[in-house]
Amino acid sequence: MNLHAKLQQRAAEGRPVRVGLIGAGKFGSMYLAQVPRTPGVQLVAIADLSPANARANLARVGWQAEQTQAPDIAQALKTGATWITEDWRAVVTHPQIDIVVECTGNPVAAVDHILEAFAHGKHVVNVTVEADAFCGPLLARKAAQAGVVYSLAFGDQPALICDLVDWARTCGFPVVAAGRGHKWLPHFTESTPETVWGNYGLTPEQAARGGLNPKMFNSFLDGSKPSIESTAVANATGLTVPSNGLLYPPASVEDIPYVTRPKSEGGVLERKGMVEVISSLETDGRKIPYDIRMGVWVTVEAETEYIKNCFEEYNAHTDPTGRYFTLYKRWHLIGLEVGVSVASVAVRGEPTGVATCWNADVVATAKRDLQPGEMLDGEGGYTVWGKLLPASTSLKLGGLPLGLAHNVKVVRPVKKGQSLSWADVAMDTGTHAYQVRREMEQMFAGVAK
Repeated sequence: MNLHAKLQQRAAEGRPVRVGLIGAGKFGSMYLAQVPRTPGVQLVAIADLSPANARANLARVGWQAEQTQAPDIAQALKTGATWITEDWRAVVTHPQIDIVVECTGNPVAAVDHILEAFAHGKHVVNVTVEADAFCGPLLARKAAQAGVVYSLAFGDQPALICDLVDWARTCGFPVVAAGRGHKWLPHFTESTPETVWGNYGLTPEQAARGGLNPKMFNSFLDGSKPSIESTAVANATGLTVPSNGLLYPPASVEDIPYVTRPKSEGGVLERKGMVEVISSLETDGRKIPYDIRMGVWVTVEAETEYIKNCFEEYNAHTDPTGRYFTLYKRWHLIGLEVGVSVASVAVRGEPTGVATCWNADVVATAKRDLQPGEMLDGEGGYTVWGKLLPASTSLKLGGLPLGLAHNVKVVRPVKKGQSLSWADVAMDTGTHAYQVRREMEQMFAGVAK
C-alpha cells in the first residue's frame, strides 16, 4: 500500500531504481509512457532490434529527443538520459542495472535474456508470459538460486489475477475459481491472420489504419493467449486447470458467481480451486451486456453461516445460495501498470506473481490437418493454437509447448484438433529455451499435477 512513498524516498535519497528494458514495442511503449511520471525510477537503457523504432515509439509517448541521446550507460547514469542500443547483453550485464524488464514477446529470446540477467544478479520483470507458460516454474527456481527476484508483470492479466487470489487468501477466503474474460466462440480456434478481423469485430481497413498486427491479435482470439495466461496463473497460485481445456462459460459480471461453482452445485467447474475464462459472447454470438472481456475476477466461498450473512448484510452480489461471491476488476491497463511490478521487486523484494509449482501447460494443437514438411508458425498463426492442459497430461503425451512451436518442421501427419508431441516435429535442441523446458520436465516428472 506504500510503494509510491517508498519510491519517493528513493528519489529523495538519490538512489533511483535503475531499469533496463528489452523490447520497446507496444507493451514496452506503454511502460515508457509512465516512467517519467514515476518518482525514484530511472530508465537507464533500452535494448531493441530497431533503435530507430524505439526512438519513434519514445517520441510517440511524449519523450523529448534529448532524453534518448546518452551515448552509453555511463553517460545515462550520469545525466539521467537513456541509452538506446541493439546490444541486449550490454544492458543485462551492466553492474548498475537493478531490474531488467523483458518485453520482447519472443519466448525463445526471452529465456536467453532472463537467464543472462539472473547470471549477472539482476531482478527480472517478465512481460513475455509466453516464456513463463512453458518454463516459468524452473525460471523461478533459477532466480531463487541466483538470489534475485523473478516476477510476472502487473497490468497484464495473470499478475492481476494473482493479486486477487492473494487478496482472497489473505482475507481467509477459500478460492473457488479465478481467471479473466475473453471474447470467445468455439470456432475461433480455427481463426488465422486472414480471418481475425472479422471475428474480432474490426474491418481490415480499421486494422490497417491502426497498424495492428493480425498474428498477435489472432493469438488472443484463437484461445492461445487465454491458455498461456491461465497457465501462468495456475502455476503461480496452485490452482488447477480443466482436464481437457478451458470451457469459456458465457456470463455477465453478475453471473460469474453462478457459473464459477462446481458442477454439483449448478456451475461448470470440475472441482473447487480452478482457473477458468469467462466468455463475453453467448453461444449464439450475442454480446453479453456488462461483460468481463477486458477484466479479471476471483470467486470465493463463505464457509460459515456468519460469513454468508455478512455477504447478505453488505449487499454483496452472490449466487442464489449466498455462499459464492465474485470480486472483479473490469479493466486492465497492460503496460501502463508495469511500474507496480518494478516498484514491488525493487523496494519490497516481492514479485507480483511467480510460479510456485507446475500445474498447467499450453500444448500446440493443430488448427487443420498438418502434413510432414510443413512449418509450424506458433501462436496466432495458421497452423496451431494453444490448448490449456494439466501438466501431468502434457507430460504423458509428450506435449509440444506452444512457446516452442515457432519455425519448427512437422515430421509426421497430425490431424486437426490433435495436440502435437515432441515426436511430431524436428526440434532445434540447441536453444536455452528447449534445454530449460526439458530440464523442467525431468525435474517435475512424477510431481506435476
